[in-house]
Amino acid sequence: MKVLAATTNPGKISEISDILSGTGITIVTPDELGLRIVVEEAGATFSENAITKALAWHRASGYPSLADDSGLSVDALKGNPGVLSARFAGPGADDRENCKMLLKLMEGQKDRKARFICVVALAVSDDTIITAEGEYEGVILNEPLGENGFGYDPVFFDPPSGKTFAQLGSREKNARSHRRRALMALRQKIEDQGLIRGRGRP
Repeated sequence: MKVLAATTNPGKISEISDILSGTGITIVTPDELGLRIVVEEAGATFSENAITKALAWHRASGYPSLADDSGLSVDALKGNPGVLSARFAGPGADDRENCKMLLKLMEGQKDRKARFICVVALAVSDDTIITAEGEYEGVILNEPLGENGFGYDPVFFDPPSGKTFAQLGSREKNARSHRRRALMALRQKIEDQGLIRGRGRP
């Protein structure tokens, strides 16, 4: 089953391709199709944004399209930055600026618990949209550590590994991340609907 990765974020494309390797799903990228579109993420929830993006890319490409919307939910900030994670420090903010804003707001906070949340949506047609969600809990550090990953990975500490997501190698991160959990749940739903054949877990 060929599926378009409905994103131009190279980090997300890499993770999606790695996680779904060997599942019966072949990822096609927008660059391979020469396709570029801009989809406004105006939804109030991760699910709304993921569905909007999946449908837009499906309609533009004709391919089943897989979109995700993900972000960081911090307990001390009442769930923020949430759906605003990618633009937390303002329109056009980059990862470094968003992390800096987060750390500034977390100064003096004793409760450092947070979770990455990912909702994935596969638009097979206008009428068939399959969604799934994954979460991964961690702790916000006082300063960034690590050079890998993207987004808030440098400040998101994973207690089981003793490292931030930015210190983990891609294989180790993808084996445990919120995105993996969401994609594996989606894969099960796809298998249950007979769109792909069940295979051994990667």
